[in-house]
Amino acid sequence: MTLPLHHLKMTHLRLLAHLADTRRITSAAELTGVSQPTASRLIVEIEDILGQPIHERSGRGIALTVVGTALATRARRILTELQEATTEISGLASGDSGHLQLGSVTAPALSLMLPALRTLRLTHPNITADVSVAPSALLCQELRAGRLDLVLGRPTDPQDAEDFAIQPLGTEPVALLVRQDHPLAGPNPVALPDLMRFDWVMPAAPSPLGRAMICAFAQHDLPPPRQSLTTASFLLTLTMVRQTNAIAPLARAVTDVFCTPGSGYVTLDSALQINVGSYGLMTRKGQAVPPALSRLIDQITRQGQLNPGA
Repeated sequence: MTLPLHHLKMTHLRLLAHLADTRRITSAAELTGVSQPTASRLIVEIEDILGQPIHERSGRGIALTVVGTALATRARRILTELQEATTEISGLASGDSGHLQLGSVTAPALSLMLPALRTLRLTHPNITADVSVAPSALLCQELRAGRLDLVLGRPTDPQDAEDFAIQPLGTEPVALLVRQDHPLAGPNPVALPDLMRFDWVMPAAPSPLGRAMICAFAQHDLPPPRQSLTTASFLLTLTMVRQTNAIAPLARAVTDVFCTPGSGYVTLDSALQINVGSYGLMTRKGQAVPPALSRLIDQITRQGQLNPGA
């Protein structure tokens, strides 16, 4: 049997829910915000729509029938869902809640994205985020496809400048990571020829860091160092450095986090100055910026001003 339940109104549902709770028409009418005669009329309307009774007299109150109880249960669920939807939509509109899809290259992920999200978590705990850390080329593809809301990275294609709004944020200086008891570790500056004596864990040459390394050595009329391993894996890089005498170029924002007393890692003092170049905050041109994303952008910008060398 198909019932014309679409004829039920919100007032019907609210009254049903309150009838189930109070078992009294007078109390349910008051909670619904209608008079008792209006509540009685609404009950008649519900029963006309269903074609069967939803209540029966019981002592000084009423008792819902099996049909009335089932419908009241559904009414409660619907009203709860609508209330939750109201709260969610209000939060989204005000920027107090929302879920963000974010991307970043390594250095600003640690120096800007993470602190901004940490602050936002304290001020707006209902804003959540997924963060992808990857090379700029992949992040730009995801941003262009609409799968990311914001990227901290650098343009990798001429089309990027046309597709994205780019707000410059900083540069990405590089440090040389070694294990704590490495032969070159110590307070004294390391001569460039000594760097050439050891194996290196390097990113692939086409990557921004790989190109920056080649340029840095070329400025000193030196060939690229020998590579024992080429990898983009951060975990593999740390493991190789910990277990061998290899040297690894990593963003200074990364080494600042991992080179703490007792960590087993240190950085070398060297005349080799490596800088991957500037990066920025990128969004799609013309994209709608919801309030939650706007709050994050403000936090990232503020963090960049506090840490201009990030």
